[in-house]
Amino acid sequence: MRTGPIRAAALAAALAIAPHAAQAASAPGSAATPTAEQLAFRNLFRELVETDTSVATGSCTALAGKIAARFRAAGFAEDQLTPFADPAFPLDGGLVVTVRGTSAKAKPMLLLGHIDVVNARREDWVRDPFTFIEEGGYFYGRGTSDMKVLDAIWIDTLIRMKAEGFKPGRTIKLALTCGEESGARMNGAKWLAENRPDLIAAAFALNEGGGGETDGHGKVLSQSMQTGEKANRNYELQATNPGGHSSVPVDDNAIYELADALARVRALKFPVHFNDTTRSYFAKVGAARGDALGAAMVRLAADPSDHAAEAIVAADRTLNSMLRTTCVATLLEGGHAANALPQRAKANINCRIVPGEDGDTTRAALTKAIGDARMTVTPVGRVRPLAVPPPLDPRIMGPAEKLVARYYPGVPLVPAMMTGATDATYLGPLGIPTYGVPGPLGDPDGNGLHGLNERHSVQSAYVARDFLHDLVKVYAAQD
Repeated sequence: MRTGPIRAAALAAALAIAPHAAQAASAPGSAATPTAEQLAFRNLFRELVETDTSVATGSCTALAGKIAARFRAAGFAEDQLTPFADPAFPLDGGLVVTVRGTSAKAKPMLLLGHIDVVNARREDWVRDPFTFIEEGGYFYGRGTSDMKVLDAIWIDTLIRMKAEGFKPGRTIKLALTCGEESGARMNGAKWLAENRPDLIAAAFALNEGGGGETDGHGKVLSQSMQTGEKANRNYELQATNPGGHSSVPVDDNAIYELADALARVRALKFPVHFNDTTRSYFAKVGAARGDALGAAMVRLAADPSDHAAEAIVAADRTLNSMLRTTCVATLLEGGHAANALPQRAKANINCRIVPGEDGDTTRAALTKAIGDARMTVTPVGRVRPLAVPPPLDPRIMGPAEKLVARYYPGVPLVPAMMTGATDATYLGPLGIPTYGVPGPLGDPDGNGLHGLNERHSVQSAYVARDFLHDLVKVYAAQD
């Protein structure tokens, strides 16, 4: 990334935030009557959520077309809009939008967002997952948190800038892609990186993965800039057996062997493995909490061998996942007939691997924990590149810290490692450092991400919209 001063006038304008912008950002039900701009944003958000983009029943291509129509209606030219798709997967299309900058030397910046969502079945949800519902201070619907709230903010930001007459110094690119959640047919970020790297070439990218943390009762505890993420790997455990008639059972049973192996996987606890990002996160967020959990976070960051502190911290599912590699059973299959002894039983183990460890070390740990030579442990599925942690560049962190202080007074901005995986992994090989932005807030229960009744705070969405609009403007004004 090229270095240089931020244009003083643009920075001052971006930081000239109205007093209401720093209002309580998380408390459900605390929002004032929405403004006309917020209602327009809400309408955009609704369209994104109510367009099914799940791999099972939806179409990203349909949503990309609707988004392109919004940009056209806002006055964007056709040469600023690049729809793309692999002809073999017509439902998995995406869109790249380009806002050309005025600077001849400033490299572009990239806004990245996936528009696909995890599958959702109506019979499992309290509300229709593909109907946008506002209730009790939350927006409900599949994708409200992961990640259509950020997609809506990126789209709204570019349209809003055009209406304001804002001229960026550096070119701004927006890539909206499909396939991040499953990749069952294709992954749009991977496709762009391999087939049209020119469309997304940038000095840096802003992506999902950061955000704010609340205590679940309206208090914002921290804001994070994601500067690292775990690797996602899947392994198939399999037991095989000659089988036979179920009327003559034997102890040597493939399903029993698999069950024993799964019990050992459940008991496997990988060691605490800090890196610079997670150590800083635990120390700073722990100090900001001011409770027993926070004190344990601080102690553990200072001494990873403090088992008493580890026990307290590990009781929190999210913090435990940040501490170490984790592996969990996610799929199960066994047997071939109701009246036959099973000839085969297998399970999928999904592992999220901390930086510094890899697929081979994780597979070795699983094999050792299972301790049964009859079981095979085989890597399966799509293998993403290992994420490349971006540098803690002051030109990225500095403006974010200033804006967090304005919008979320007293809340620290900390670097953080995401426990999941994102499409940032496909940008690393292109030399594009990728940051998960602060802004949208999450509650301790995870807001139904990838689960039932997904939701996002109404007030958080509105405040994050303004916060990220201003943050993008600051970055876009850099030389």
